[in-house]
Amino acid sequence: MECRVLSIQSHVVRGYVGNKSATFPLQVLGFEVDSINSVQFSNHTGYAHWKGQVLTAEELNVLYEGIKLNKVNQYDYILTGYSRDMSFLETVVDIIQELKKANPSLVYVCDPVMGDHGVMYVPEHLLPVYREKVVPLADTLTPNQFEAELLTGRKINTEKDAVEVMDLLHNMGPETVVLTSTDLPSKYGDHYLVALGSQKIVNEDGTNTCQKICMDIPKVDAVFVGTGDLFAALLLAWTHHHPKDLKTACEKTVSVMHHVIKRTISYANEVAGPGNRPSPAQLELRMVQSKADIENPAIVVEAKVLEKSVD
Repeated sequence: MECRVLSIQSHVVRGYVGNKSATFPLQVLGFEVDSINSVQFSNHTGYAHWKGQVLTAEELNVLYEGIKLNKVNQYDYILTGYSRDMSFLETVVDIIQELKKANPSLVYVCDPVMGDHGVMYVPEHLLPVYREKVVPLADTLTPNQFEAELLTGRKINTEKDAVEVMDLLHNMGPETVVLTSTDLPSKYGDHYLVALGSQKIVNEDGTNTCQKICMDIPKVDAVFVGTGDLFAALLLAWTHHHPKDLKTACEKTVSVMHHVIKRTISYANEVAGPGNRPSPAQLELRMVQSKADIENPAIVVEAKVLEKSVD
């Protein structure tokens, strides 16, 4: 069966963020991707200069109307990322509600991009929109620790806190929650970061199973852009291929990330030359060069099952 994704994210002419980060891996893994570009910039904003246009809520509606008029608005998945405009985000919510009505089995994968390490980089008035409108529609949610804390109003200091926060997020709507990065200490030391995941599954007999996992991911000392967008797209793909096995889906997602990042940092250091810090252009993800890893990743990170509970 053909599987079609509507991806509403940013676009850059040069490099890999938003839709540029998500589309290629999804296509390589067998998905048809329809992209709506929330912004069109020359490059990501980490460069010294950037130029471009921002799509308004009205323009988003016009594009969606065109799809609808041609009766090609049937989707299996929706993927959304960074948005900093309230009316745009609310229009996205309206579109998702309409598409879910047309296809009740549609899966919405939401990366609630709001900030990191205690700093919000979207306007604060977007938080209640995420909390009250976006998250309840989401089937899969990929916040970092800070975003999960913002959404639930709970701080994460321990693994137990993280598990409770994921349960609170389940209660808000999503059946699959992955905390893509946390500040929790890894048993392997400072060179690893801890990510956690939780998936609720309704069994055929009506009971619920919940699987919780934990991963220690090797850190790389560089600033990459577009990795969160890549993570959400890969998680969409691998949870589709392994629908009731979050452990395998996360292992494949994180392993692809690892291969792409390792290839990127090796290339960037080589081009920058000894003793030089790579530039944003040199640190653009080596996406095309990683095609084989995206399709069939060697597993380099193993997820540990924390608990499997049945209701």
